[in-house]
Amino acid sequence: MRFDTYLITQDLAQMPATARAAEAAGFDGVWTAETAHNPFFPLALAAEHTSRLTLGTAIAVGLVRSPTVLAHIGWDLQRFSRGRFVLGLGAQVKAHIVLRYGMRWEKPVRQLRETIEATRAVWESWRKGGMSLNYKGEFYTLRLMTPFFAEPPLDYPDPPIYISAVNEQMLRLAGSHCEGVHIHPFHSPLYLLEYAWPHLREGLAAAGRRREDFTAVAAAFAIPTDGRKPAAEYERAAREQIAFYMSTPAYRTIVDLHGWGSVAEQLSSMARRGEWQAMGDLIDDEMLDAFAVTGKWAQLPAIVKARYGGGLLDRVAYYHPYAPGEDDAGWQATLAGFHA
Repeated sequence: MRFDTYLITQDLAQMPATARAAEAAGFDGVWTAETAHNPFFPLALAAEHTSRLTLGTAIAVGLVRSPTVLAHIGWDLQRFSRGRFVLGLGAQVKAHIVLRYGMRWEKPVRQLRETIEATRAVWESWRKGGMSLNYKGEFYTLRLMTPFFAEPPLDYPDPPIYISAVNEQMLRLAGSHCEGVHIHPFHSPLYLLEYAWPHLREGLAAAGRRREDFTAVAAAFAIPTDGRKPAAEYERAAREQIAFYMSTPAYRTIVDLHGWGSVAEQLSSMARRGEWQAMGDLIDDEMLDAFAVTGKWAQLPAIVKARYGGGLLDRVAYYHPYAPGEDDAGWQATLAGFHA
């Protein structure tokens, strides 16, 4: 099992040192997210200042970018990183697409599928010297590419594409059209075993693809109990974040699988009233254990491997990001356990 981390990208000037520190510490890969900052710029700096790390987005919002724009970004980062880039895409949710990005929301699963197909069509055209671009779908029609606008061929394979997926249609799309899936941090082994993987396997089977050629990635809520930061702070943060996700209708499939729908409804009402901190009080120990792992820094790797072994996950990270200088001894104890 690979052990990765998510990087906070508030200051691009800090990214070279942070990326170098993550590689030196022993992480296998780093991921950036499209939250308050562009997720691609930090990876260009990370590529320049590392030589081994897998570098990927987890995720960039796919529905607000042209497939040709994504093709350029992915191709350039794959070349610059010497074949280490993963293009991780997601659909986001309607409110953000319409009200934050000002884009249309119609058929997100189908549009994301076409985004993947059209991006790969552009890459295929470039491998032919900028000729024969001909993709036609419901959302995208791409028919113009000339050598002048074509990127030079890569010396590496095309970037793998992963997508974030929670519900049935996205999970099946990940299995049929992608090299990997980003499982949402709000998940449980029960959800992975009884819901996510059956739909992922349906997608793999429909495309005639093998599990061995597919990568499942997720962050886990981790509560270290012996670090410089008190365990109670990690635990409180985990309860509040779990409460937020349980209150969100997009994740109701996971909640209902555990039979906690009534709590989720109560949390939704509290969220509408802005009672964010109090929401965490509704997450009892059973819920916390379902969605988080707890133990000493050195014990967490064995707990994680037991929880996600047998092919549930291939790469894992902790939900709280790595920051050089913050509990370095704890991170080293965890990294030693993953690499043992």
